[in-house]
This record gives sequence, structure tokens and C-alpha cells, in this order.
Amino acid sequence: MAIPRDARITLDPEEIPKRWYNLAADLPEIKPPLNPVTKEPAKPQDFEAIFCKPIIQQEASTERYIDIPEEVRDNLVALNRPSPLQRAYRLERYLKTPAKIYFKREDTSPLGSHKGNTALAQAYYNAESGIHTLTTETGAGQWGTALAMVSNLFDIDTTVFMVKGSYNQKPFRKTLMHMYGAEVYASPSEYTEFGKKILKEHPDTTGSLGIAISEACELAMKDEGTCYALGSVLNHVMLHQTVIGEEAMLQMQKAEITPDYMIACVGGGSNFAGFTFPMMHEKIKGRSETEIIAVEPKAAPSLTEGEFRYDYGDTAGVTPLLMMYTLGSEFIPKSIHAGGLRYHGMSPLVSAAYDQNLLTAVAYDQTETFEAGVTFAKTEGIVAAPESCHAIKAAIDKALECKATGEEKTIVFCLSGHGFLDLYGYDQYLEGTMQSSSIDN
Repeated sequence: MAIPRDARITLDPEEIPKRWYNLAADLPEIKPPLNPVTKEPAKPQDFEAIFCKPIIQQEASTERYIDIPEEVRDNLVALNRPSPLQRAYRLERYLKTPAKIYFKREDTSPLGSHKGNTALAQAYYNAESGIHTLTTETGAGQWGTALAMVSNLFDIDTTVFMVKGSYNQKPFRKTLMHMYGAEVYASPSEYTEFGKKILKEHPDTTGSLGIAISEACELAMKDEGTCYALGSVLNHVMLHQTVIGEEAMLQMQKAEITPDYMIACVGGGSNFAGFTFPMMHEKIKGRSETEIIAVEPKAAPSLTEGEFRYDYGDTAGVTPLLMMYTLGSEFIPKSIHAGGLRYHGMSPLVSAAYDQNLLTAVAYDQTETFEAGVTFAKTEGIVAAPESCHAIKAAIDKALECKATGEEKTIVFCLSGHGFLDLYGYDQYLEGTMQSSSIDN
């Protein structure tokens, strides 16, 4: 099958966005985070124990657009930005669908995922603030990998608490982070007081992102020269990731693509927000009717089965309480291969948008998503991260709906990362030994 030359829609480096888009400017009645002790609206100083001041300012900002520092923007080129928007012709043909399927390729980054977009910004602002060490959590390892690498660009040390389930499933992620100079601990660990507490109470636990966040925050609180960096959930992370969506909007404009659906996987929210928030702005302004779909795992279905209420972002209860969809801060999901989606809650901005009907959500079992990932690999030749397979599954389902109805709709999804370090999961799927990930099983 000959693939048309317009299969990839690219941009020039000078077309990397110069501003981040802040959805907080356009969502009414967003409820503020609460101080974990007083339960009163959090003040900027309440965040100073873990974040540097520029990050705190961005977290509270309601400016619609915030300029990207030139040093950050220059380094985005090294992460293969702008990333291409590619048409999945082979997948369309395999499905025999009249739908057009496009995907935004965050897998082309040398770091393997979209996580470098905010890692660069956070490392830059912390270095400017005189911080010498960053602590963080990581699920499947994409975020820890990204922060470990970019910290070298700003002469910052990095300590990573990796969720134990993923630490054991994905040993080469640990190797990669070590190559980049980071210290890596399986969470819960013996390295923090909270980690020791959890291990004493639950010695066989596979851990969770909430526990890993608590451990990372504990270290940050002990040293003025150490700050916490996180790869998802909070507003400033959503902000930094909008380079993805701003690029996609320009690419779709140039190629005269009007999407009927925009789809992305969602755990804490960074990939989903980065890809969809610029289009969500168009929906709010009445200029788009695109259906925006968040795809989550049945192991941690915070949007589809959680409650919209205040909850802690971590398990220890040291972070501010966030108004979000949550399964409860003590909820520990099953150990799934899509470790980056194993979070009990959801970004407050994504949660508010969901509550205001700006998006829909669907949840899948990991056996379904790996099936979609194998189909994608066979047709497009790309091995997707287990997280990204959730978006692929939803895109395939929509394409098959079009096949059934004969509608020629346009589907655009975000391929958040590659799966070259996730082959153990694919091997389990192919051997038929993969377990269901649903919380009901």
C-alpha cells in the first residue's frame, strides 16, 4: 500500500509555541486547594516547603497565556519538538473504516514520552531559584527518566521514588535513570519515615503514586535547597504540557483538519491536558464541537467511578487538599503495566472540566488496551507505551463505530510515549498470561 506524502504534518523549530495556555483562565468557579492542617484556602507560603517561588506563582495563575522562557524553548528542540502529527493510513485500512485517524507523536522524544516538556520548565525555574536537588515520584518511569535527564542541563541532582510495582516490572527504567545520574528508590522505601511506616503496615504492597509523592515531599521539606517536582496533576504541569496541543492546533489548521474526536490517556492528567486544553479553549468560546475523550484504566478509574470532592494529592496527607475526582488518597490500585496511570485522583483542572461537561471519559481493562497496542504495532510499526495504548483503544473503537454507521469522521489522538521498555507487558499479553486490571476483579 502506497502511503501519501501528506501522511506526516510537520512544523519548523521556529513554530514551537512561544506561550503556554492556562485553562484556569477560562474555567469558572474553580475551587482553590486547601491547607492540609487548617483546611482553609491555601496561601502561596503554604507551598514554599516543597516548591520554588516561580512554580508557586504559575500554580496560582489565572493568566490565559504565559510566556515560555527562551532557554526552555531552545531546549525543547532537543526533545524533537515540534513533534509530527501523523495519519494512521495502515490502521484505517486494517479496520476498514471510513474514519480518518491521526496521532500526535510524543514518542519521538529521546526521553521516550511527553514528560520532558514540563521537566525542562521545572528544572529551569528551580535552577533559577538556586535549588540544588529535586525529588520526585514516578509511576512507570517516563517522568522520572525525563526529570533525571534534563536536571543535568541545569546542574541539579535528582532523587526519584519509583512505585514498587513498576520498579520490579520495568528494571531498565531504573537503569536509564541511573545513567542520567539520578538516585532511584523503590517506593515505599526504607529511605523515608513515611516509607518505613507503609512497609511496616503493608510489607507486600506494590506501592502507589500517592505513597511515592509522600516520600518525595518528605525529603523536600527537610532541606531548603531541595524542592519537589511532579510530573502530573497540578496546574503548572498542565500548563507546561500545552505545547503539545498548541502545536497540534497549528498542524490541524495547516492541514485543514477538523477533528470530531480528540482522545488521550489520563492518569494524573498531564498528557491529556497538554493535548486537549487548547481545543477545550475553542469549545468554551463556542468555536468547536469536537468531542474530547479521556481514557483511563479500570484499575484506577477516578473519573468514571470516583467522587468529585476535596482529597489529598498524596497518601500521607502532607500535600494541600485538591478539589478533584478521586478514589480516595489511601486507594492503592492493582499493579498494572500502565504504571503512569495508577493514581487515585485526577488533575483539578481536568476534574473541573469534566464536571462542567467539557469532556467525556471511558475506562478499559489492560487486556483490551494491549490488544489495541499490538494491532497498532502490526499496522503502523510503532510500539506504544501501555499508557498510550488506552488512547489507541478508544480511537479504534470510534473508528469501528464509523465503520458500522458509514460516517466519515476524523479522530485525532495523542501517542504519549513509546513502549520499548515495556516489552515484558507485551510478552505477557502475547503469552496469554496477562491478568485483568479491573478493580471489580
